[in-house]
Amino acid sequence: MVWPFKTKKAKQIARIEITGAIASETRKRVLKALKVVEERKYPALLLRIDSPGGTVGDSQEIYYALKRLREKIKIVASFGNISASGGVYIGMGAEHIVANPGTITGSIGVILRGNNLERLLDKIGVSFKVIKSGPYKDILAFDRDPTPEEMNILQQLIDTSYQQFVQTVAEGRNLAVETVRSFADGRIFTGEQALELGVVDRLGTEEDARCWAAELAGLDPEKSKCETIEEKKNPLMRLISGQSPKKSGIEAARDWLEFELATSGQPLWLYRP
Repeated sequence: MVWPFKTKKAKQIARIEITGAIASETRKRVLKALKVVEERKYPALLLRIDSPGGTVGDSQEIYYALKRLREKIKIVASFGNISASGGVYIGMGAEHIVANPGTITGSIGVILRGNNLERLLDKIGVSFKVIKSGPYKDILAFDRDPTPEEMNILQQLIDTSYQQFVQTVAEGRNLAVETVRSFADGRIFTGEQALELGVVDRLGTEEDARCWAAELAGLDPEKSKCETIEEKKNPLMRLISGQSPKKSGIEAARDWLEFELATSGQPLWLYRP
């Protein structure tokens, strides 16, 4: 099988980068890349994470894939500028974690947001007639406030997702559940603080993480290099579609807005600055 990724045949350290909000497209890309790493039998993987988190299910699927791969190769995660919420969750799939002293991390928790446009709709004279099969089918409808019963249902959903997060961090970092709960209240902290809490193993750069991965795999850190596993980009198609290698601020803002709209009403492991 020919994989649509740029790779080299030499047995070096594989590198996968996770940037931006984690959603379905991120999951698909990362899972394909992890398959390449497994198929090509790389001895180690450097996982670079620079993400504020994202959707719960997508983060979980990446984590489980990393956990399975970890049985075959060495995996070291490198936290970049920000690795929070779902970014932390994914990092738990690595054998070891390195963070910069100033990395923004933490934000261990769950958030769910809905939009209430009831007053705006009243002003412009718009109302909706809803026919539903059950009392909670339109939960988080944007034209009314949720009822107390609906709030209770949503809180239970959030609490369950939160417990999954706490349990995963506790297992991944060999910490007691209550210890994790003591700092898993949504707060953010630096990489230096994360080291003190036991969330990461070492402070250092991505290069430090690469050297550690090489040592764990029995490779010479001075001679081994990283091979970034990434999808091939067709320059012609990029030109036709008007896409550029780097996104402008407007494009990035548009992508974030699309993410917000697409995930409205979904539980998120996401740091919101």
